[in-house]
Parts: sequence; C-alpha cells; structure tokens
Amino acid sequence: MTQIDDKRPLAVLTSRIRLEERLILRELTRRDVNFEQVDTRRLVLPLDGPLELPYRGAMSREISHTRNSYACKLFEHAGIPVVNSSRVVDLCGDKLLTTLALRDANLPTIRAMVGLVPESALDAMDDFGYPAVVKPLTGSWGRLAARLRDREQAESVLEHRSAFTGPQHRITFVQEYVDKPGRDIKAYVFGGEVVGAIYKVADHWRTNTARGGRAEECPLTDDLVKLLTSTSAAIGDGILGIDVIEHKDGRMFVNEVNHTPEFHGAVEVLGSDLVGAYVDYVLGRLNRVGEPV
Repeated sequence: MTQIDDKRPLAVLTSRIRLEERLILRELTRRDVNFEQVDTRRLVLPLDGPLELPYRGAMSREISHTRNSYACKLFEHAGIPVVNSSRVVDLCGDKLLTTLALRDANLPTIRAMVGLVPESALDAMDDFGYPAVVKPLTGSWGRLAARLRDREQAESVLEHRSAFTGPQHRITFVQEYVDKPGRDIKAYVFGGEVVGAIYKVADHWRTNTARGGRAEECPLTDDLVKLLTSTSAAIGDGILGIDVIEHKDGRMFVNEVNHTPEFHGAVEVLGSDLVGAYVDYVLGRLNRVGEPV
C-alpha cells in the first residue's frame, strides 16, 4: 500500500464555514495536521497543461452541490484523492439518482414517481394519490419541498415549479407522504461503519434540525444497523449522513443520503466522538492511495 507524502498539506474544500467545518478544522489543528483551507469560490485552475496541485489529498466540505462536484472532479483529475469522491457527491446530491441506486439494491424506499416536466406530474397525481411531497432534486434543509394535500394545492405548487428557469428544477420528484411518529432518523456512516444515529424530533412534517427540530439519541437496533450498512454499500465508500423515515407502523424507509452531513444536535447527544471519527476516517482513507476513493 502506497503512503501519501505527509509533508504535503491536506486541502479542505469549503466556502461558507458552519458549525461542522469549524469543528473539523479545530480537530485538524488539535492533531497538528498540515492542512490548507481552500475556498472553492476563489479556486481558478489552468487547463492548458498537466493539472498539478500541491496537496496530499482533499476533504470536501463545500455546501454548494455544483461547486462540490466540479471541485472534486478537478482535484481527482490532478490525481488528488478526495473524500467524498465526485462519484459519491454526484450520486448523493441528486435525490432521484439516490433513489434509483437504493432501488437497484432492493432497499426500502418511499413510494415515488418522477415527471420530467411539472405538467406531466400533475396529470399523474390523481392516480398517485394524496397527500404527497414534491422535492427539488438537489438541495438540503427541506427548502423548496412542499406537501401536497389535494389537487388544488398540487396545481398551485406545480404551476410555480413550471415557471422555474433551471431545467433540473422542472423535473418533478414526488414521494408519498409517510405518516411518521413525529420524528426522522439521521445516521452517520463512515466507510460502512455506523458511528451513531439521532432522532430529529419536531411538530412540523419537516424535521430538519437546521429548521428547529431537536435531536435525541437513537438506539442502534440490529434492523437499523443492517439497513444503514446496506445503504452504505449501495452508495459507495465515504462519509455519509443517511436519513431514514419511520412509518407509525414501524416500517423504515431510506429517504436521502447526504454526502456532506451536518452535525446539528448530534455532537451534543451522541456519546461518541463524531468529529474525531470523521477525521480518523478521512485521514485513513486518504492514505490508501492504491484503492479507489
């Protein structure tokens, strides 16, 4: 196994610095890791010859999906291993592609449909049924997601979607609304190992902790761990935040997989050192140069 030259710095790809990035940078500093924070908004790379970058590897914490994807691809083109890889970023950053990968692995997903224009999705809504949830393919924190209670509300929401200029926004991804017990599960899986899980508890149907949901520790049952490790295997090796939705009858569905997971509430309620485990995995993964990231 080839070891990366430790004298070269680790690149930490960022833009806006949130709690998660502050904790990671603090942990790298505490360990005396040689790193350089790279703001992708200022990244300009020449493409008129071999692309050479002075880094031993890269940790991607860029919050923009588009910049994240292209930054990872550029670093990989220069032979720099990146965690997470551009393949994982591209797959997890698109809710439809994530769902297709989970379905290919025969994992339980929420009943869904997709229309390539909003008008076709609206025509199919009566057969699909209400209530339902329409989501953008990319994005986080529940932004631009809407619950459709009936035909009238679907007409209003999808009419707005048809006015979006971006072609990806017009692709209409709809999921059945799941009757939840007032919570979702967010789990952290690093390289196929389940590090911990929390409940995101809220009165609102969107339980994101970034939107005010509170965190409680979630016990790691055998069924949950099996679901999480199978999901990680379907997505690929990396740092994953896996969102699981429970039905009130006890069934569990994999909802989304995040490639740049947040730690809102988790660092406070989990007994494990989540940030330390994150850094341990990244540094260990980047030392395995001969293996695909």
